[in-house]
Amino acid sequence: MNIKNFEFKAKVDDIEMYENKLLTLRPEFKGLDHQVDTYFNVQYGRLKLREGNIENSLINYDREDVAASKASQVILYRHVPDIALKNILIRQLGVKEIVDKRRKIYFIGNVKFHFDVVENLGTFIEVEAIDEHEAFTIEELKSQCDHYFKFFELTKQDVIDRSYCDLIIELKSKQSDG
Repeated sequence: MNIKNFEFKAKVDDIEMYENKLLTLRPEFKGLDHQVDTYFNVQYGRLKLREGNIENSLINYDREDVAASKASQVILYRHVPDIALKNILIRQLGVKEIVDKRRKIYFIGNVKFHFDVVENLGTFIEVEAIDEHEAFTIEELKSQCDHYFKFFELTKQDVIDRSYCDLIIELKSKQSDG
């Protein structure tokens, strides 16, 4: 499934405050997912296998690493968990990094909200305006993202420009240098 996506990710200290603010809008709660994302070595973009108790998918995506809301081109394959898929990917591509997180998932229409606690990194909010059916323009998705950025009263300094995978690799590099 090809998906158009506009998103931002922000590092926050008081994740409960932001979640409580979202709850005033009466979002649909999808649940608490313990997700392990295995990133693989690929030539273009990013490829990760998500294993969770709610979401299980193979995700290929491309997006710029900029500290702002950004467009992503996503190819998503939802699957029934099966260790064989992971073993094939590991054998053929090799593991780049593993990200372990606990994620609360909410929706308001086509906009998905993640409240993440990421092992070794801390707490984050991620907002994704998603278009699975060519119902929105990229400008409309960006507008939705910008609306929630303002709603949460975030600043540009809060925004993260990279994936959790990249942040963990950077952290490990600093720890080995120090």
